[in-house]
Amino acid sequence: MTRDCHVRICGSPGLKRPGRPDHARTGAARFLGYEITVQHGSTRITHRRRSVNGVIRLRVPTSMIEAKCSPYMKRGKPVHRSDLMGSTDREIIGRFGAEYRGIVQYYLLASDVFRLDRLHWVMETSMLKTLAGKHRSTVSAMSRRYRARIDTPYGPYKCFQATTTRPGRKPLVARFGGVPLRHNRKALIVDKSALAPPVRRKELVSRLLAGRCELCNGHDEITVHHVAKLADLSGRRQPHPHWVTVMLRKRRKTLVVCRDCHHLIHHGG
Repeated sequence: MTRDCHVRICGSPGLKRPGRPDHARTGAARFLGYEITVQHGSTRITHRRRSVNGVIRLRVPTSMIEAKCSPYMKRGKPVHRSDLMGSTDREIIGRFGAEYRGIVQYYLLASDVFRLDRLHWVMETSMLKTLAGKHRSTVSAMSRRYRARIDTPYGPYKCFQATTTRPGRKPLVARFGGVPLRHNRKALIVDKSALAPPVRRKELVSRLLAGRCELCNGHDEITVHHVAKLADLSGRRQPHPHWVTVMLRKRRKTLVVCRDCHHLIHHGG
């Protein structure tokens, strides 16, 4: 009697044993940021066998795509990044490009890596809005300025690129995009999260080390001129002196100047 009751209870269609995992064909396991499933299809026949049955498939989780898009969005739309407004154009494009490239290269093993196309659109729009906000321009104008094409194993791809030329040295190139969203079974995952992030040099330190006056390009006794608030400069008499115009255009409360220009600011401007 006890045995019969046990069989009926466990065999009831509405009950499930505690802790029992989902079936591999209907559920997905999570491992290292991937969704792992087992394929099943009766129509795919190779050498008189169902070739996809039992094959492990890696997928990009939808929740991961939304999580990666969220830092670049607000109220459901891509927005600019205020923390990069003071950086150069090459630094802005390089930062967005490195973040996007790292995510895509990690998920190249997924058979549906093409779903990262949404992340590409969100990050591209956020990058162009950041550049447009810095230059007080439009997204379309920034797109025309930095649009480029590069050759890939799958043909030419559109990207955005900023180049800084250096006399006698290779130019510095920053690029966003141009990474084909194609499944690559031989891709290698290199996890560098355990490494300490590089310490970024302060932007003011880099400008001082350049040793160049930002008003006249001179090199004599370089120093830094400070103001408390940019709002104090915008309220000065019109027309603005040249140094005020430069600081307002750069949106900086500091200005690297030579000795003569610093003297002119305090006694002639």
